Amino acid sequence: MSKHTPTPGRTAAATTTAAPRRDRGQVAIEYLGFLPLLLLVGLLAIQAGLAAYAANQAGTGARAAARMASMSSGGCDERAGKAAMSDWTAGLAKIRESSSSFDEVTCTARVDVPDIIPGVHIWGTAERSSTMPRT
Repeated sequence: MSKHTPTPGRTAAATTTAAPRRDRGQVAIEYLGFLPLLLLVGLLAIQAGLAAYAANQAGTGARAAARMASMSSGGCDERAGKAAMSDWTAGLAKIRESSSSFDEVTCTARVDVPDIIPGVHIWGTAERSSTMPRT
């Protein structure tokens, strides 16, 4: 029988020698090297969720402000727009009138997207507009 052919009843895996004991911590070291990348991806996912939430709240505020302005002869109602938003996004919001005519009014809400990592300002602001017909 040749040296490379396993003996009958034994598999090829059984004939190989075990790895030296000094390689036992290799997986732990590789995991520690990969951990910062996993944390960065997690933080970016949370930041993207905050940006989407801020955009949603900006749309809600613009819609509420335009709805109140459409029922009156005045401009956009900033108090009504901020009242329709969650507390922390209302504090970061600015609502203004984009355009107004006899028939309709357009309000724009801008919300600053909060940062997860201080000093890393990725998304900036979320801005949404809403137009309502005057009644």
